[in-house]
Amino acid sequence: MRILRKLSPLGWFTVLLFAACRQDMHDQPRFKPLAKSDFYADLRSARTAVEGTVARGQLHEDTYFYTGKIGSNPGDYMPFAVTEAVLARGRERFNIYCSPCHSQLGDGNGMIVQRGFRAPPSYHTERLRKAPLGYFFDVMTNGFGAMPEYASQIPPRDRWAIVSYIRALQLSQNAGVADVPQGQEIPSEPPAFRGQPGSGATLPEVQPETGTKMEEPR
Repeated sequence: MRILRKLSPLGWFTVLLFAACRQDMHDQPRFKPLAKSDFYADLRSARTAVEGTVARGQLHEDTYFYTGKIGSNPGDYMPFAVTEAVLARGRERFNIYCSPCHSQLGDGNGMIVQRGFRAPPSYHTERLRKAPLGYFFDVMTNGFGAMPEYASQIPPRDRWAIVSYIRALQLSQNAGVADVPQGQEIPSEPPAFRGQPGSGATLPEVQPETGTKMEEPR
């Protein structure tokens, strides 16, 4: 008793603190991840989620928006209206994520291809010009061949914006005079190129007009 009387207020506080400290929360019954459990018939402590459980932010009700497919086949329409802002966003994201391989023209001659990486197919081939829009979305989402998936880096709406810009690229490189809206004039005939059009890193070689001589390089 004499010892207790000599304790300072700080000493009393320390005694009360340790007297109230219990280890129940640290030692409460729990399962370690993937540990065996005798409580369940299958002996698994890790339980599957209840059927129909949806994680927050993962309610993907619009299947086409998130997969680009109708059933098991790729669809061929945009899930939202394509505006100038959508195309601008698609162009920006395309130049960031896609052009290193596909080039800014989409001809498959991007900068890392010029340094030895495997060349992807040109978007301007007949096969890809006829490919449905959902096909491009699915390839971006899940990857294809040497191309990895980009679902973890590019949100679904941005992937669709890129799809719309890919289609615009295809039209820009394969359009003719008949595609110009009625009443809208073009300044001049588009130049003819030799071979494949240039990429962001290579200049196109213009086909000279008939009867003109090509200038010798200096």
